[in-house]
Amino acid sequence: MAKGKVVLAYSGGLDTSVILHWLAQKGYEVIALTVDLGQKENFKEIKERALKCGASKFYLIDKKEEFVKEFIFPLIRANAVYEGKYLMGSACSRPLIAKTQIEIAKKEKAEAVAHGATGKGNDQVRFELTYLALCPQIKIISPWKDKEFLSQFKGRRSEIEYAKKHGIFPKNFTQKPWSIDENIMHTSFEGGELEDPMTKPKEEMFQMSVSPKLAPEKETEIEIEFEKGNPKKVKNLTDGTEKEGALELFTYLNDLAGKNGIGRIDIVENRFLGIKSRGVYETPAGTVLIKAHRDLEGLTMDREVMHLRDMLIPKFAQLVYFGFWFSPEMEVLRTFFDKTQEFICGKVRLTLYKGNVIITGRQSPFSLYNKEQSSMEIDKGFDPQNSIGFIRIHATRLINYYQRKQKIKKFQTNS
Repeated sequence: MAKGKVVLAYSGGLDTSVILHWLAQKGYEVIALTVDLGQKENFKEIKERALKCGASKFYLIDKKEEFVKEFIFPLIRANAVYEGKYLMGSACSRPLIAKTQIEIAKKEKAEAVAHGATGKGNDQVRFELTYLALCPQIKIISPWKDKEFLSQFKGRRSEIEYAKKHGIFPKNFTQKPWSIDENIMHTSFEGGELEDPMTKPKEEMFQMSVSPKLAPEKETEIEIEFEKGNPKKVKNLTDGTEKEGALELFTYLNDLAGKNGIGRIDIVENRFLGIKSRGVYETPAGTVLIKAHRDLEGLTMDREVMHLRDMLIPKFAQLVYFGFWFSPEMEVLRTFFDKTQEFICGKVRLTLYKGNVIITGRQSPFSLYNKEQSSMEIDKGFDPQNSIGFIRIHATRLINYYQRKQKIKKFQTNS
C-alpha cells in the first residue's frame, strides 16, 4: 500500500542507503536528494545506488556557492567557534540541506521528509528544527527514532548485513572504523574506534590536509582582502596566484592551507542533548580565514563594540551548533553582527607553515590605529600626563572598596 511521497536527504552512504531501501519496502515513494556542498563524491554512483535502492527519482542540487556565501561566511564574520574549538562545518551545513529538502518537497508535493541522523546526536535537531520552521505541516520520518526500524537495526553491523542481503553493497563491503562527514568547509570523523578518546587518529584518515610533519619546509606567504567582514580576494605572495569570488577563493584556500598541514583538531565536545562526544576535524580554509578576519578587526573595530560583540560570540556559536539557524534570536544576532562588520575592510598578510597560521601584517582604509597616539617615540598626538587623572578616577572606587575592607577587619579584631 502506497504511503505517499517522502524526500530523503541522501548521502549515498550505508545509513541513508539502508533507510532508502527500508522506506521503499514500507510502501513510500522515496525521492532521493543529494546536496552538493563540495564533498568529493562520485555523484553518478550515488544516483545509481539511490535508484537501485528503490528511489523513484533522484535530485542532485549544487549548493556550494550558497553554502559558502550564506552559511560559512556568516560564521567567519562572527568568529563563531563552538566551545572555542569547533568551526562547525557540519552544524552550518544541515540547515541548508534541510532547506533544500523542503524546496524539493514543495516542488514534488511530497507529504514527508526524512533524514538518517541518529537519535543521540545533534544533526537530528538541526534537520528537524529547520523542517518545522520552514514548513510546519510537513511530516518528519526519522528512522533512528522509529521503534520498528530500531527493532530491526541495532547498529552498523546489522545495517551491513541488510545491505549485503539486498544487494545494496557488494558482499565484500566493509565499513571504515569511523564515520565521515565531508563538505567544502571541513571533514569530520567520529564513532567507531574514535569513541575511545585515547585512541590516536590514523594518518590515512585525513582527507583535506597533510600532516604538519610532511608539509613543505618553505613558508607560504599570502594576503587576504576583506570587505565588510567577507573574504573578497586571496593572493599567494609566494607564486603570484590570485583568486576572487567566494567559492573559488575558499576552494583555493582549502588546498593551500591543507598542503601546509593547517586546520586539524581533535576534541571532546558537548552535544545539545547533554552527551559528550569525541570528534576529529580538519578545516583548512576556515581556520585561516577566521584568524585573518579576527586580526583585521583588531585594527578596525571600536573597542567597546568588539567587547560587546565578543560577549555574544558564544551564544551565536551555540545557536548554530544546536540547530537554531532559522530562529528569531539568530535573526537579531545576525543583524547586530553584520552591523559590526561595516568597517571590517582591508588586507591581512599571513604566513602558512607546517600547521601554523602566522599573522605578519594588516592594513585598512578604516583603520583606527594612530601611530602618533601609540608611539613611544613620537611626542605628540596624546599627552601622557592625561593618564594621571585617568588612573586616579578609575582608582577611586578601588580605594573606597579596600578602605572599607580595612574598617571591617579592624572592627572584627576589636569585637
